[in-house]
Amino acid sequence: MCIVGGGFTGLWTAYELRRADPGLKVVVLEAEHVGFGASGRNGGWVLGTVSGRAEAWRRRGGNDAFRAMSHAIQATVAEIGEVIAREHIDCDWLHGGSLTLARNEPQLDRLRSELERERTWAPDDSAWELLSKDQLQERVAIDRGTGALYTPYCARVQPAKLAVGLAEAVQRSGAVIYEQSPVLGAERGVARTDSGQVRARFVILATEGYTANLPARHRSLLPLNSAMIVTEPLPAELWRKLRWEGAETLLEGLYLYTYSQRTAEGRIAIGGRGVPYRFGSRTDREGPVPDRTVQELRGHLCALFPALEDVGVARAWHGVIGVSRDWCPTVVLDRASGLGLAGGYAGEGVAASNLAGRTLCDLILKRDSELTRLPWVGGQARKWEPEPLRFLGARGIYWLYGEADRREARTGRRSRIAALANAVAGR
Repeated sequence: MCIVGGGFTGLWTAYELRRADPGLKVVVLEAEHVGFGASGRNGGWVLGTVSGRAEAWRRRGGNDAFRAMSHAIQATVAEIGEVIAREHIDCDWLHGGSLTLARNEPQLDRLRSELERERTWAPDDSAWELLSKDQLQERVAIDRGTGALYTPYCARVQPAKLAVGLAEAVQRSGAVIYEQSPVLGAERGVARTDSGQVRARFVILATEGYTANLPARHRSLLPLNSAMIVTEPLPAELWRKLRWEGAETLLEGLYLYTYSQRTAEGRIAIGGRGVPYRFGSRTDREGPVPDRTVQELRGHLCALFPALEDVGVARAWHGVIGVSRDWCPTVVLDRASGLGLAGGYAGEGVAASNLAGRTLCDLILKRDSELTRLPWVGGQARKWEPEPLRFLGARGIYWLYGEADRREARTGRRSRIAALANAVAGR
């Protein structure tokens, strides 16, 4: 078994295969080092939601498709916690849920609608909770916060530490990881590198945001860039002022949202899209984060917490996520060609990659299970448009979302521009 990509998808797949069949030979080929891509650079949210709208999932798998995916991904949060405990992975795991924040009436109205949808899909699930302004301020002192939606299906990790710890568990299981081994192409039972090739019954592409670099897959997934900054450690008195004493992650209720966590080191890490897309699906592997992006993220953080105005930014970095044309992730195994793939998580891959790895494992081993019957199995979206339409569309979508946020903040009324952005994006 040959797996291309040493991020979470590849590592989880290797881990599950070796646990299920210790006699199976599994090789992972990684172009740089494990966790080099978005797996080691994300916001550290083990989030129990799956990207893609309910209607898109319905087109893939019928009326119950979104419900099935939601239940599976919610259960995955606890599954990952069990593996971390079993393998003694030191990655700052803390299961505290997540708060989606509202700071104006349109945002709060969307949270009410989201809660209604969640209770439609899971009427017996009372875990989701809409917090009032006062309830939010008791938990976190968000400036101009008007409410929040709480979900328990989220945990915090340090993602690079999770990737390294998972890779060590994979190697202990007997799988082999070859770093600094970029794959130039993959076809029927063969993965080619510049120093040789690997032959296997199956070759699994687990390349997510870098999939566009592979031959014949340039338009399969859109590589979107996401940036992160992390503050200097905050003193205890400042934490008390922020009242962020729990382990909840924070998501802004904007269309162009940011996502934050309180780290184990007492810092705040916050991320957002920055420069979302580069012409020709180019991926910047190691370049610096533009200062404008750093300042935009810092501005978002200080808008939430004005008391952080004098707190410095310690580091900034970015990574690349993969997005399918319908924004729904996919798991595919073609037994005839010997090729498989998983990805298109659209920024929600820390948990989804584990679910994908377990799904691929069952498919490879010919297990008929609830996982192999999930609606993401075998479904592939159409390709993204050719350039320059792809570039113009991606940049236009983000401008429209930004304008919708600006108008809602200014008027206090829901903007119709976001609906246009959703239509162009296919969301």
